[in-house]
Amino acid sequence: MEPARVVFSNGGFAASAEKDTQWREAGKQLLQAAAECQGSAAPVLHVLKHLNGALPVPGNGSTRQLWEFFASVAALDLVAARTLEPHFDAVAILQQASIPRPPTATWGVFAAEGAGHRLEASEVSGQWTLTGSKPWCSLADQLTHALISARTSQGRRLFMIALGGSETEVVDSRWASRGLQEVPSGALRCEETPAQPVGDAGWYLRRPGFAVGGVGVAACWFGGAVGLFRHLLGAARTREPDQLALAWLGEADRLLASGASMLEQAAELADRQLLGPRQATQIRGEISRICERMLRISAHATGPGPLALDENHARRVADLSIYIRQHHAARDDATLGRMILENLDKEHEPW
Repeated sequence: MEPARVVFSNGGFAASAEKDTQWREAGKQLLQAAAECQGSAAPVLHVLKHLNGALPVPGNGSTRQLWEFFASVAALDLVAARTLEPHFDAVAILQQASIPRPPTATWGVFAAEGAGHRLEASEVSGQWTLTGSKPWCSLADQLTHALISARTSQGRRLFMIALGGSETEVVDSRWASRGLQEVPSGALRCEETPAQPVGDAGWYLRRPGFAVGGVGVAACWFGGAVGLFRHLLGAARTREPDQLALAWLGEADRLLASGASMLEQAAELADRQLLGPRQATQIRGEISRICERMLRISAHATGPGPLALDENHARRVADLSIYIRQHHAARDDATLGRMILENLDKEHEPW
């Protein structure tokens, strides 16, 4: 039986066929891999490596279907979602930059900065190389390629590199977290690594798809919350629920309805090229808040038993807890506040 899919409302992903027959089959394969992966990235990477045809990208008329797909995968297994979302993001970035992607490749997007790490790009006779280290390079020892940001004299710039050669080395693979154990995110060291520029300096952050890609990550978080709800619902069915159990179930349903509505509206804006940084930051913050509340509801409603004895549930809780830390809590709210003040002269007051 095909794994259950997440839909934001009637007429969503489950009720509409994907436009491309090849992608429809690929989507089924990825959902099946997510259902069977048991917290391992390997089955998803195997499918991704053989997806040589066109993949759906956000902002092209099918953003809602793509985000529902992300949520569907995440509801099954968050490691699967954490593995495939950067691959799809890289495909979208390369398409925006009009750069063909190599066949049989698996992709990461490494654009984080961190204290003690600096990656420099240099050009000699038209050939670019990267030297230095980059933090938070998820699955760098298992992927074939990455889009990675580095410093140039003109500012930060995105580059395409191949992984696994002598010019790249995962130098810090420590991963103490119990969450996303199969997606270690250590540092990558480059030593005169050949690189191809993707866009000019600053293009990665200012391109229209940057905000849209950020909401795609939130769709994965949302799927993790759906997985918690399914567990909560299953627990309520095993015995007669009391008033507290009913209240928690009702609140969880209300939270998911709110998150689905936000993602659906954001997808419509993305397809109209109207989803900007402010809306994306709002949505990421709210989806993160919903996930944190769902984690708390789940703990209160089901108690310690599932956390101690249910492997799938305990892994989902750990995975989602660290995954949503890609949202920077109050720091992202501060960024949102700065956006509001900086744009007061360009638009009406926000409320």
